[in-house]
Amino acid sequence: MDKTADSGLASYVAGQIDRSLSWKDVKWLQTITTLPILVKGVLTAEDTRLAIQNGAAGIIVSNHGARQLDYVSATIDALEEVVTAAQGRVPVFLDGGVRRGTDVLKALALGASGVFIGRPVVFSLAVDGEAGVKKVLDMLRDELELAMALSGCRSLKEITRAHVKTERDIIHSAARL
Repeated sequence: MDKTADSGLASYVAGQIDRSLSWKDVKWLQTITTLPILVKGVLTAEDTRLAIQNGAAGIIVSNHGARQLDYVSATIDALEEVVTAAQGRVPVFLDGGVRRGTDVLKALALGASGVFIGRPVVFSLAVDGEAGVKKVLDMLRDELELAMALSGCRSLKEITRAHVKTERDIIHSAARL
């Protein structure tokens, strides 16, 4: 890193990251708590298998929101690979990119057990406090319910992979033509 152009913030943040973290830390955490350990930041089948082998009770498909690594997969694009690799052994959640109820429907259709919502909630909190958070969550719920109705789903359990098309589906169907 070129220190002459560094404001100091990048160096500070880099110094806060413990590069010695390993899968052994999941095992250690299990010795000090009975809480389930969810591993966040999983984007590949390989990391999914490693997380499960090392005792993760769940997986959160997450990236750095294109803030630190602008070339990583979008979480929604990585989700299906992770769900497939998990083989139903642990729940898989999606974190990142959820802005509308249709995003929730798509994540559930691709196999997510649930979604985490960060920025919309934080921004709403900053603008209008608790009322803002309630409003954004109500809006997401209403959009999800509408998307479900338009998809013919009366309950979350009725949402299936058949309800969405991904870029990968489109590419594969075009290749068969």
